[in-house]
This record gives sequence, C-alpha cells and structure tokens, in this order.
Amino acid sequence: MRAVTESEHMQPPSFGSATLSVLMRPTEANLRGTIHGGEILKLADTTAGTVGYRWSGGVVVTAYLDEMAFLEPVQVGDILTTQGQVNWTGRTSFEVGVRIETQRYDDTTGTKLHVGSAYFLMVAVDREGRPRPVPAVKPETVAERSRYAEAEIRRTHRLARKAEIAARRSTV
Repeated sequence: MRAVTESEHMQPPSFGSATLSVLMRPTEANLRGTIHGGEILKLADTTAGTVGYRWSGGVVVTAYLDEMAFLEPVQVGDILTTQGQVNWTGRTSFEVGVRIETQRYDDTTGTKLHVGSAYFLMVAVDREGRPRPVPAVKPETVAERSRYAEAEIRRTHRLARKAEIAARRSTV
C-alpha cells in the first residue's frame, strides 16, 4: 500500500460504496432482446462516479476503463443492480470496482446472477478541472486486501502498456 502522510486520512473501502438498481426496459435492448452492453457500461460508470463523489467529497471524472467483463446476457424486464466500492487509491486517482448482478424477470426466488464486472480509474478534480488529492484507502478484510493487490496489478500493467506504446510511437 502507498505511504500516507500525517495530513491524510484513511477510509475503509466501504466508505464510498454505492448500489444502483434499475429495471431494464425495451428501449435499452438490441434486436435480440438483450440489453446493450453500452447501457450496462453506462450504469456501471454512473455507479463508479457515485462512489467517487462520496469517496473524494466532490467531483470526479472517469479517466480509464481498465476492464469490462460481460459474463451473461441481461434481458428486458430484469432488475440490474450495480455495486461499487474503492479498491485502490493513489494521490489523486483511485480504482472503483463495480459488480453487476441481475435478478431475472421470471425468477420469483430473488436469486441474483453475476453478469459482469468493471474496473474504473477515477480522478478527483477541483472547480478548474485540475486533479486534487483523495483520501487513502485502508483495506480491512482479506477480500479488500485482495482487491487492493489486484488493482495494483492492473495499474502496473496499465502503466507498462502506456510506456511501451509511447516508446513504440517514438520510433515510428
């Protein structure tokens, strides 16, 4: 985990968590009757933004979508639920993981199905749009420490990919 200065405070990942549930309508469906991936992504990004606002105490922007995995199709009539929380923090940026589940329209048991996961890199910004510091995350459970470590792996890969592409472009 990153070093925290005396002036910073730490928060548990649950501090900024958010859940959003939406009934999926025909206007969000494609020709097969399943919900467009872009609609699901939009809801996941909205959840990440809500988490970010709560976490940082102000405006955030999505800087990077690190990964979006669609595991199962979502149908018209399903209740889609997105749950997000902070996995990792840097100085001005942080990763929000979003789990996407659905309750099928024809399932009266209330069973939820994991249909997707996404990882957003958010940046807190001030009124002028400049990055501003965010509170550090303090993972408390084994699962939270695991999500933190996985987020660091994604960050390392993202930065290495960026450096490799920049190096390649400089030789062209």
